[in-house]
Amino acid sequence: MITRTLDCLPAVTADTRARILASPRTADAHRDLLDAVPAMNAVQTGGRARATTLPAQLSVAAWNVERCLFPEATADHLAPLAPDVVLLSEVDHGMARTGQRHTTQAMADRLGMTYGFGVEFFELDLGGPTERSFCTDDHNALGWHGNAVLSSVPFERVALIRLDDHGHWFAADTGAADPQQPRLGGRMAIAAVLPCVSGPICVVSTHLESNASAPHRQEQFTRLMDAVDRFAPGLPVLIGGDLNTGNHLPPDFNWRREGLFADAKARGYDWSFTADGMTTRPSLITPHPERVMKLDWFAGRDMRCDDRRVLSSIGADGTPLSDHDCVWCRVSV
Repeated sequence: MITRTLDCLPAVTADTRARILASPRTADAHRDLLDAVPAMNAVQTGGRARATTLPAQLSVAAWNVERCLFPEATADHLAPLAPDVVLLSEVDHGMARTGQRHTTQAMADRLGMTYGFGVEFFELDLGGPTERSFCTDDHNALGWHGNAVLSSVPFERVALIRLDDHGHWFAADTGAADPQQPRLGGRMAIAAVLPCVSGPICVVSTHLESNASAPHRQEQFTRLMDAVDRFAPGLPVLIGGDLNTGNHLPPDFNWRREGLFADAKARGYDWSFTADGMTTRPSLITPHPERVMKLDWFAGRDMRCDDRRVLSSIGADGTPLSDHDCVWCRVSV
């Protein structure tokens, strides 16, 4: 668990980048490289809170925004939900495909919120073919891609929780290393303790592995729950994000068979905070109409769900803002 916070994440030096590119594609080498990149070991915080304490009933959105091509339009799409907390995954920071922008910061500014951003991957190239069509430059200014928590109130504390360190997308001996999209890092979560009139609560934005088995995700979610218990012992918790349930598995494997659901229920979590319905759709980056899945979830503990829905990611002008729809709930603490 990483609790160091920074106002600005330091860029990877040319020497470190060369070391990464020359490194053997092994899990041990990946762990050494993670330690050598300061930005992989901190949470960037910023923005400005508009309130001091959350109400007893609050609005929470969780959304995989697929790089966040359109930060202002994405924020405006969320605004009618009046979110007190926004849990984001797949946000870019200094990537050519999103105009080298800090997309989390742009959304936080638009919504009038503070933020905590953590790096999931340091991406060494420009992305896949459809992403390259959006690139404004032939290089990434920073190459950060990750998760974030946006809040209407200040953080009491915040942490980055790494769910693996073996380099699933880097190490040829352990995972799904892709020579077309070299990257350093792994799946992770951002957890934050926030002040509420009913007492502090913990919110968590997470992203589990897509290109893996159900037991792999089950292990990641167990690691997440263990870390949350250490970070916020005894507090009400709401976990939200893209859990990739059923992704990259045979067609006859239903998401309901993922073991993480039963594991979480056994530890007091309730999945009824998530509305019924699928949560993916074709987008500008992922134009696959046949891929309709239920990947995005909330799991709450020691809270009550008062309302829930799935918000379409189709913007006001008909543009798909992401390949994921947004899940939303109203909870009472």
